[in-house]
Amino acid sequence: MKILKEHDREVFKIIQSEFNRQKNTLEMIASENFTDYSVLEAAGSVLTNKYAEGYPEKRYYGGCSEVDKIENLAISRAKELFNCEYANVQPHSGSQANMGVFQAFLNPGDTVVGLSLAHGGHLTHGSNVNFSGKLYNFINYGVTRDTHRIDFDALNKLVRSEKPQLIICGGSAYPRFIEFEKFKEIAEENNIHLMADIAHPSGLIASGVHPSPWPYCDIVTSTTHKTLRGPRGGIILSGVDTENKFGIIAKKSGRTKLLSEIINSAIMPGIQGGPLMHIIAAKAVAFKNALSSSFKEYCNSMVDNAKELSESLKSKDYNIVSGGTDTHLVLIDLTNKNISGKKAEQILDKAGITVNKNMIPYDEKSPMITSGIRIGTPALTTRGMGLEEMHLISNLIDRAINSGSDEKVLNKIKAEVKELCESNPLYMEMSNFEMSKM
Repeated sequence: MKILKEHDREVFKIIQSEFNRQKNTLEMIASENFTDYSVLEAAGSVLTNKYAEGYPEKRYYGGCSEVDKIENLAISRAKELFNCEYANVQPHSGSQANMGVFQAFLNPGDTVVGLSLAHGGHLTHGSNVNFSGKLYNFINYGVTRDTHRIDFDALNKLVRSEKPQLIICGGSAYPRFIEFEKFKEIAEENNIHLMADIAHPSGLIASGVHPSPWPYCDIVTSTTHKTLRGPRGGIILSGVDTENKFGIIAKKSGRTKLLSEIINSAIMPGIQGGPLMHIIAAKAVAFKNALSSSFKEYCNSMVDNAKELSESLKSKDYNIVSGGTDTHLVLIDLTNKNISGKKAEQILDKAGITVNKNMIPYDEKSPMITSGIRIGTPALTTRGMGLEEMHLISNLIDRAINSGSDEKVLNKIKAEVKELCESNPLYMEMSNFEMSKM
């Protein structure tokens, strides 16, 4: 970044400071990860200069021969990685991937059933402050009070009574495997389409650590930057025969179309303009990385680490939502610790541990305060940390939360965190990119 340093020192210093923050803290937000350096290079490439509205060989601009190759490569790698027949790599985010699917499958005002945000769902699954809740008639299902797992009996009754056009499975704070087959039984019995939002476990699914959505789901959306360890962005996938079998789509369009046509047109020109070709290139790099045997080892370690964290915290009298985890994610109910999720997030931040406050099922506190925190292991595992470090980190979390906000205690923990981070360095390719060099 020599040129940036000389040209815009202010921006350079902020980026450098953020790099040092990432390097010297424990990143435990479940939806964050560290990309491979090759992904960073692709994302910062000259492909950012190219407008490429449309799709390969069907662009609205000239000069797209090379970016066509990049997008086709990303598509083919995504299809191989997820063992599917269709992939759209253009969505700028998971939220826009979801919006594109809704655009294709639904009319405004249609009824959709999705997991409640308070029970582990996502904003785009019907929150009233989100486009999804404003454009469509979303009705939420939830988890049971005792197990904190999906209540399929209640869901079946809800679907029978409300007759939605679409069911969404998956979420952003559900620590257990998504039970695609059970969702499919309900969807099939009621002749309803099933969509899976696998933004969180997509890397685990790609590596075979988490069950696959095929052949149960009609359409699947995901981000590319969480467990998949790619750039920030979204994808849409389908494992079914691409000959359109969806009556609602044929009815909307007035003629039978290929599924690929329906989804592609929903993304562009439906909700997006030019694709981010530099990010699509970075997605292609990430998909190649995820096709390696080492990525499966990484995903197995990620889940093992989450389970170790969960069990270690349970031994310290922390209430773990659903009693544990099957994935990279652990949701902690702090009610018995007499501290809110917001306060815990602030205390841990001072100790160099980054988490996010999160609602728990049947939470009595507001979304801005919450009774819980959500933690995850993607970024820790990327740094090479294992079971021994997870045990140590659980002790650091416990000490911080029980510190009473004592600055001396938190500073001591922060120093221990930095030492742990230095033992598991981040981006050795950027070893000269230090604040001390300023």
